[in-house]
Amino acid sequence: MGSLGEKDKMMFLGIDGGGSKCRAILVDIDGNTLGTGIGGPANPLHGFQKTLDSILDASHQALAQAGLNASELNKVIAGVGLAGVNLPALFQQMSEWPHPFAKMFLTTDLDIANVGAHGGEEGAVIIVGTGSCGFVSAEGQKTILGGHGFPIGDKASGAWMGLEAIKHTLLVLDGFEQSSHLSKEVANFFEVDNALSLSEMVAGRSSRQYAKLAKLVLSAADEGDKIALSIVNEGITYIVQMSERLLEKKPTRICMIGGLAPFILSRLPKKVRANFVDPKAQPEIGAILFAQQSWQSTHKESA
Repeated sequence: MGSLGEKDKMMFLGIDGGGSKCRAILVDIDGNTLGTGIGGPANPLHGFQKTLDSILDASHQALAQAGLNASELNKVIAGVGLAGVNLPALFQQMSEWPHPFAKMFLTTDLDIANVGAHGGEEGAVIIVGTGSCGFVSAEGQKTILGGHGFPIGDKASGAWMGLEAIKHTLLVLDGFEQSSHLSKEVANFFEVDNALSLSEMVAGRSSRQYAKLAKLVLSAADEGDKIALSIVNEGITYIVQMSERLLEKKPTRICMIGGLAPFILSRLPKKVRANFVDPKAQPEIGAILFAQQSWQSTHKESA
């Protein structure tokens, strides 16, 4: 671990690590952006070393853009929000990482997304992208809904939609279900004409690879394909239920973020959609705010 420099040279680094990519933003003590970076997947559930590599890659890019050497990470206070660390064992493993930062404050990607969406204040957020989950912070209490990971969870997410589309297409190719517009689109996407070839193509693929099929599902649903509509409607029902559960906590605001947010929001019942407001900032900014709040809190305690 590094050591803190003089206050006027203090820098904060925000890390938003998910199943698809890792974003980093470096700011000075006044909040001015110095540099940004994008690394690979950063969910320790799917690879601890890969997560560390992605964090460092994105961080080094941000420093380089700021005209700084990688060694100057020891002057940085990092707020790190990662997918997967809602699991206690992974949180512990990440906490024990001999990181190069002056200080690292670790939390979930949900937490920083929520902090960013509400400008550092409490609120609720639903994330629908490669994965899906809900998070609410109200009256000092934090609650996570879903977020159990693909393929056992993440309902309504891009990866879940892709998996459902593949399962349907395999049944079609094996002759158990009738061909549909969706099954044809999936088969064309992978350039296959039999179930064995399709299963070989998708075996062992990451959640982000499955998520690439989400747009096919949504497009087919818009064209009236019954199977695609049933997949989308099942996902929407889940998001509606999640919204209701989060609103029971009486958050001051609720937002939806993630790559599929525009598609999901537009399909929600008007009464439910009316509860949602636009996020104030992106998750990586939330990571900065989280780092600043955590640093100020520990600084007061030690004063």
